[in-house]
Amino acid sequence: MAEARYRAAAIGHTGRGGFGHGLHRAFRGVAGVEMAAVADPDAAGRARAQAEAGAARGYSDYRHMLERERPDLVSVGPRWLDQRLEMVLACIEAGCHVYCEKPFAISLEDGDRMVAAAEAAGVRIAVGHFHGAYLPGVDRLKRLIDGGRIGRLLELHAHGKHDHRGGGEDMMDLGIHLFNLMQYLAGEVAWISAHVTVGGRDITPRDVHEATEPLGPVAGDHVHSYFAFHGGAIGLFDSRRDSVGVNERYGMEIVGSEGIVSLRGGSVTEGLMIYPHPLWAPARREQRWQPLELEGVATHDGHYLAVTDLVAAIEEGREPICSGHDGVRALEMVLAAYRSQIAGARVALPLADRRHPLEVWR
Repeated sequence: MAEARYRAAAIGHTGRGGFGHGLHRAFRGVAGVEMAAVADPDAAGRARAQAEAGAARGYSDYRHMLERERPDLVSVGPRWLDQRLEMVLACIEAGCHVYCEKPFAISLEDGDRMVAAAEAAGVRIAVGHFHGAYLPGVDRLKRLIDGGRIGRLLELHAHGKHDHRGGGEDMMDLGIHLFNLMQYLAGEVAWISAHVTVGGRDITPRDVHEATEPLGPVAGDHVHSYFAFHGGAIGLFDSRRDSVGVNERYGMEIVGSEGIVSLRGGSVTEGLMIYPHPLWAPARREQRWQPLELEGVATHDGHYLAVTDLVAAIEEGREPICSGHDGVRALEMVLAAYRSQIAGARVALPLADRRHPLEVWR
């Protein structure tokens, strides 16, 4: 990496999504990056974030921070999506590259607008799918799969957390990580068919409600989606509210013509298993699951990997591994499930109508 130094800053809002999953600490330890400032309207939250981030200064107004500090890199941290568009656009207008909490946007319209603004300004956006493409070790896993360790990639079976948010909210909050990972491994989705229900019946406009946090409208306590990828693989996603084995379900099985890889709990360093046989046959005792060890997996967390990749993308003139485009595509897999349920048919991607389908429906 070149020795050019970058000034970094972080935007958060205590009480309205905070700094997300620690995005104010994302720049710590990254070579060539100086942490200049944090912004948070809440004084106590700002002081805490400033200390944790190792930032020199704190601001109550992020626009003032952008004007005064003129950072090169900014993390947009709030989990809540109600301020996402204005925060990201303000960073882009100031000429900053952005590292953004997931989900990337509340609607495809907003996502498209941010991506277009970044392209026009010549800046990069990276999206914090640290249980997706930025999961430590997932690059090694992808090389293993692309190299034929489990034969030809056939299917990806993804599972949400199945907790109290199970169904639509789980799909938007946690499932979207898995959708990013699915596209990282299998490429872009051609079409989707989904079944979204509540209490065992199909959802209606009356079932649309706001999520626990402002993530946009959601619906359903059970989601089951089927994805067809352009490369020939298929994908499945399921989430049901309050299932047995909450959290332990979260992850994915990657099925190939010669074996299966199990990735659970959002980690490839713990519990990664392989079934190195072409036929799933539990009765064959000689065919057992085995631990899958990946060499050279970094001990850094996903944020560090995302920021170092963002810096490399800036210097190499390429898109980040998980770009704004990728953030939109993952979101599209969420919203297309609702579009399919409402239409009662499979739908092709990209969606022509970029509005949130539940906003239009209710």
